[in-house]
Amino acid sequence: MLTVPDQAQLATWTTQFNSDGYVCLPQYRRGSDFEELLENLDRYIQDVVPNLPATHAFFEDPDDPATLKQMQYMQDKDPFFNEYRERDCFVKLAESFLGDEVVSQGVEYFNKPPGRSKPTPPHQDGYYFCLEPNMAVTFWIALDVVNEENGCLRYVSGSHKDGVRPHGASQVLGFSQRLQDWGPADEQLEVLQLLHPGDVLAHHSLTVHRADANNSQRNRRALGLVYFA
Repeated sequence: MLTVPDQAQLATWTTQFNSDGYVCLPQYRRGSDFEELLENLDRYIQDVVPNLPATHAFFEDPDDPATLKQMQYMQDKDPFFNEYRERDCFVKLAESFLGDEVVSQGVEYFNKPPGRSKPTPPHQDGYYFCLEPNMAVTFWIALDVVNEENGCLRYVSGSHKDGVRPHGASQVLGFSQRLQDWGPADEQLEVLQLLHPGDVLAHHSLTVHRADANNSQRNRRALGLVYFA
């Protein structure tokens, strides 16, 4: 079981998170801890997903199980994922990043099936959260190699300092809202995130981010953990 990083590393990550609105934690999940996560995810997809309502599991093609693209409320349906979100290795980081005690929220799964996915529109998680003040963090755990081919995340550096921006309907399954004022100024500040399995991204609820479609022959899977201040 991986533990919380030492104080020096925690301070470095927290400073970057506060400055940029995101931080990458290389290989924060690895070894037996990472294998445990993958094994339980496979079990959940095989045993739990077939009995879930449509609001809990989304497919690019409802008639093709291989196109599973998103799951939510996983903590409510499985004891492993309910326990996983309470682990100190995430809770203590969230408290440091937000400067407050935190309340664990949902456990979510994101995938871009090869050749079947759509771009994730630019958005802020905080628009969905409707918090006041809007202080939350999402941990995004890469389960596959993630690069430009299969739809890596792209963060607009520093965008968490500008508050909640206008959103409107996107017509994208699982991401119903998109920024209405997205433009060249945002694109100039974008930083793409190239990841290996076990790398973890942490981003603020107001950090603008997006992802391209998956144009490869590989999946682009990730697990998300959300914490509110």
